[in-house]
Amino acid sequence: MVLGDAGPDEHAGRLSSLSGEGWPALPVAAWQPTRDTLHLWTQVVGKTRLALAPPQNHWWNVPLYLGARGLGTSLMPLADGGGLEVAFDLHDHVLDLTRTDGRRRQMRLEPRTVADFHAEYVAVLAELDVEVDLNPMPTEIAGAVPFTDDTVHASYDREAVETFWRSLVSAHRVLGRFRSVFRGKCSPVHFFWGAFDLAVTRFSGRSAPAHPGGVPHCPDWVMVEAYNAEVSSCGYWPGGAEEGVFYAYAYPEPPGFADGELDGSPGHYDSALGEYVLPYAEVRRADDPDELVLDFLRAVHARSAADWPPSA
Repeated sequence: MVLGDAGPDEHAGRLSSLSGEGWPALPVAAWQPTRDTLHLWTQVVGKTRLALAPPQNHWWNVPLYLGARGLGTSLMPLADGGGLEVAFDLHDHVLDLTRTDGRRRQMRLEPRTVADFHAEYVAVLAELDVEVDLNPMPTEIAGAVPFTDDTVHASYDREAVETFWRSLVSAHRVLGRFRSVFRGKCSPVHFFWGAFDLAVTRFSGRSAPAHPGGVPHCPDWVMVEAYNAEVSSCGYWPGGAEEGVFYAYAYPEPPGFADGELDGSPGHYDSALGEYVLPYAEVRRADDPDELVLDFLRAVHARSAADWPPSA
């Protein structure tokens, strides 16, 4: 199922009619099989970035990034001196693999097993003369099986994926605004395929105690590197509530962090998650969704950073 250049979007008319709905309804139950399948596909691609991109602090070399048409790796260096970029085009519903020498291949995004997706993906990389050793085990997913053996996850609902994409675009806009006013060390707004969430993290400049780890299919030393500094982090995750949540947390958690109500925000502390959450459904129903999310993020960060050095 390798394609040439992408053809016209057969759903262009429908997408155009929905383009103004920046905060669409996204019930988890209505698209969970597709969400879980897409999550695993992003892990296959994300592990390519993990293998090829030079290491960066806090694993900033591994996330995917939003572009105008979907989620992509950005340019990854190859041993032969060239480069590779892989992108999920969520308008035309193809996976686009492009080398800097001009060679290009595409894979259809359609109902198919993770095992089938992985097999074709590896074959396409070989066609493009990309040599990479991909870890076949999913990360941060309890009870997971290797990609090569997963014949259970095989759903792909195009409309649900497009709806999720529109919600990501809106979340990215708001997280970008939140990031822009912070003068200290701060991550990009990036999409972590491990947990399948869009995130941005602020840093106090101080070190943190070693993270205890315990994340499924993720070595403890990975989490130690991710959280070796004091952080205030937040993001958007299509889980945790009926339609997903915006979340915010601190590591390490300062005294009193989880106590009492947030000032000026309807968000609440979820003790099971160890995070403050603001349900996506509340956001999309708000008169001003962007400001509701920003108020939530500001309120939690104020608690996270109450005793941070002034420079942060």
